[in-house]
Amino acid sequence: MISLKEKYKKEAVPAMMQKFGYKNPMAVPSIKKVVINTSFGKEAATKTGSEREKLQNFIAQDLALITGQKPRVMKSKKSIAGFKLRDGLEIALMATLRKERMWDFLERLIHLILPRSRDFQGIDQKSFDKNGNLSIGFKEHIAFPEIFTEKEKMIFGLQVTITTNAKTKEEGIELFKLLGFPIK
Repeated sequence: MISLKEKYKKEAVPAMMQKFGYKNPMAVPSIKKVVINTSFGKEAATKTGSEREKLQNFIAQDLALITGQKPRVMKSKKSIAGFKLRDGLEIALMATLRKERMWDFLERLIHLILPRSRDFQGIDQKSFDKNGNLSIGFKEHIAFPEIFTEKEKMIFGLQVTITTNAKTKEEGIELFKLLGFPIK
């Protein structure tokens, strides 16, 4: 079976050059990075410091299993009393994947994770922004094969953003279709 990176180089680049009239293969849009985010702000707001730290470590371990690297902790930028949120409180985790880890993750996303997602009908074209970047939300992180559902104490959601250097939405959608993403 051909890897996703090879599929991009051998199939997607020539097809994009033909369809959009690129003269140079380097002008063809490519995937630059994949960002995986999760927030635990709601759950952590009512907990004490040690309980919040346990929750954060639990989510960080699962996110590290999914991405293959340690996630970065994000802090709140301002205080919002209605959400029991203070400035500088650790509320989210983020991992940015590039190069080989990015291609490996995308392969697993297309062939394992999306088909395992509950009630999955295909990626909606509304998930693309005007620059051809794709954002997918998962309500449950247990769709990922690295997570054992029997051992899970808590289920949390994830957001996966795939960033391209496409100039338009149409170029981005075409790139993802050629790579094998199930788009409606």
